[in-house]
Amino acid sequence: MAAAPFFLSFLLIFTLFSASLAYDPDMLQDLCVANISSGVRLNGFPCKEESNITAEDFFYDGISRRAFVNNSVGSVVRGANVEKIPGLNTMGVSLSRIDFDRDGLNPPHTHPRATEMIFVLYGELDVGFITTENTLYATRIKRGEVFVFPRGLVHFQKNNGDRIASVISAFNSQLPGTQSLAMTLFASDPPVADHVLTKSFQVGTKEIKKIKSRLAPKKS
Repeated sequence: MAAAPFFLSFLLIFTLFSASLAYDPDMLQDLCVANISSGVRLNGFPCKEESNITAEDFFYDGISRRAFVNNSVGSVVRGANVEKIPGLNTMGVSLSRIDFDRDGLNPPHTHPRATEMIFVLYGELDVGFITTENTLYATRIKRGEVFVFPRGLVHFQKNNGDRIASVISAFNSQLPGTQSLAMTLFASDPPVADHVLTKSFQVGTKEIKKIKSRLAPKKS
């Protein structure tokens, strides 16, 4: 199914979005291609030597095709951020692609460093976010439509149809970060104490241990 006309419209929206909602620090030079391998720690990445910069530092084809979905939640998220595109360093923008199987879910999560705007390539999804006052704003979106999730708020996307679905997400950060509520609470390292979770969710230790066992990373 061709999505080119919709995607061109999305790129225009994304340009306006990133310019008006920029959150990462402004650039102080034309380019600062990230030296990902550097051991230097700072708010961002150090710049590569200009003589080592090539066009490949600004190119990435990792979200050009639909991903094979084979997991328990039924979705795959692939980022096109500074870790994949070093040329994005200091530019304050990035993308990701989310592919959904039938009935697939991108579970409730947050992006601590960015507002997110999604554009539906194909399919229909139920989407929503929850404010700090515990108000849910949710709706259904379809091919060519856009929805915005404010920075730092819990949100989700769920494929409600009997067909596959895909979206492109835009962020006003080169590395927005993602915290899945379930993984953060039940699969942290070291783990959150059971008594903290039992009191928080008002359930017994047996239920907490069952959830932890299902979310624990698979050991190779």
